[in-house]
This record gives sequence, structure tokens and C-alpha cells, in this order.
Amino acid sequence: MFFNRIKTVFLLAALSGLLLLLGNLFGGAQGMTFALILALIMNAILYFFSDRIVLSVYGAQPLDQHEYPWIYEIVTELAQTMRIPMPKLWLIRTPMANAFATGRSPQHASVAVTTGILQLLDRHELRGVLAHELAHVKNRDILVATIAATMATAIGYLANMLHHLAFWESVRGDKDRKSGNPIVLILVTILMPIAATLIQLAISRSREYLADETGAHECHDPLALASALEKLHHHIPQAHLNPENDAQAGTASLFIVHPFNSSKALSWFSTHPPLKSRIERLQKIFERQVKSGENF
Repeated sequence: MFFNRIKTVFLLAALSGLLLLLGNLFGGAQGMTFALILALIMNAILYFFSDRIVLSVYGAQPLDQHEYPWIYEIVTELAQTMRIPMPKLWLIRTPMANAFATGRSPQHASVAVTTGILQLLDRHELRGVLAHELAHVKNRDILVATIAATMATAIGYLANMLHHLAFWESVRGDKDRKSGNPIVLILVTILMPIAATLIQLAISRSREYLADETGAHECHDPLALASALEKLHHHIPQAHLNPENDAQAGTASLFIVHPFNSSKALSWFSTHPPLKSRIERLQKIFERQVKSGENF
């Protein structure tokens, strides 16, 4: 758990380094400040309204406490254990078996489950899933994701502006000593956004690992979460989701498992860690809990 927290810090530092480098190449502190302010404005809007946006995209409705009292009991118990406020609970009527947490802070958190996941998992497995989602709330992962997105977006803007500048310099044959070789700058502006995206995705995977670990420790049942992840993963082909749908693709990172089939060759470009790795980590947590005599 400590390793994933430190890893996130280093990855955010790497993003900061890329932003400083590109800002300096484009226009020193002024160029960096311009891109950062623009990115902050865009991501601040998403930060404050992302929960409403994603819930509306999937047509989420408040979870009926009279119909699902046992879910409220589970979440209430876990929230008290994690010392966070009780989040709002939502239901999405879809055969897709999945769940996600959203909200800019523990005081404004929402947790959504689908009818598909309620039909697929047993009570213990669902408890493990809910512990994972509440761990995202406790660890303030929405805030971390917003910071990473802000810097990655700023890097993208700077790279785009620098790319156009370098292109016109190369057309004019102008090799200004201050800006450097235009051809080199063009290569830098192509590679920098790719590097920023890879770092941002690595942060997302790191936070998923952290949520798995935090949730497993808080619910004292890592094998239930491991079983749930395996069931959810194998259920993906039956979800009938369209990765070309911008709304669904844009919110895929929120779910506990990526809702689309993904290739192992593209794991670096995934928002979620490999299933096998997540399950192995949860099994190791279980073994440590057994050795320490922790009750289940």
C-alpha cells in the first residue's frame, strides 16, 4: 500500500517535470503558466461536475433503500470502518456488471452499482467490490486523477502549440538558437504527450492497486474481492458496450474493471492493471492476514 502511494507521488513528479520542460521550450514560465491555467479551468469544471455528468450518462437513479436495505447496511458498515461519510448510492439499470465511485471529496461522494453486478455477485463478493469503491473515496482518487489530468492536458496544449511553431520555423528555414532545431522540436512535441499519457495511465493503474489493497484490508476479505474481479472480467463480453461511444469510452476508467475487452499487448495504455496481477496481490494480502491471525 505504501509503495503505491510513493509510486503515485513519483509519477506526478514526472508529469510536473514534463510540463516544466515543455513550458520552458515553448515560452519559458509564461508558456507553461498559460497552458496550466487553461488546463486548470477545463479540469476544474470536470472536477466539480463529473459526478453529475457520469451519473446522467448512464441514467443512474437513487438506489431504493426499501428494495436494497442490505446494500445500505454493507456500505454504512464499511463507511464507518473507513471513517468516511456515507456516500449517495445509485442504481444503473444495465446488464453490464460493474460499479464505480465518483465525487470530488468524501463529503460529495457517490457510489453506483449496476443491476448486472447485483445479479452476478453474491453478497460477500459485492461487499468486496463496495469496499474497493469506498477505498477510492477514502484515498481521494478523484482528486489525484484530476491533478494528473490537469498536467497531462497542459502538456498536450503546450506540445500542440510548440508543434505548430516548430513546423512553421522548419518551413521558413528559421533555426532560431533560442528555440533549437525545428525538426527536433517536432519530435519532442510528438513524444511528450505520449509520455504524459502513459504516466497518467500508470497513475490510474497505481490507484486501482491501492483501492484493491485498501478495500481488502478494510473489509477483511481479500478473496471475496478477487472472486468478484474474476467474475466481472469474464462477464465483459456479455456487456455489449460500444468502445466507440465517446461517453462510455470517456467514463471507462471509473469502473472497477475496464468495461471493454482489452489486449495484453496494450496493457501500458490501459487505465486498469491486469486482472491476474490484481488477483495475485489480493491472494498475498489474504496470506499475510492468515499469518497475522486476522479475523475474517
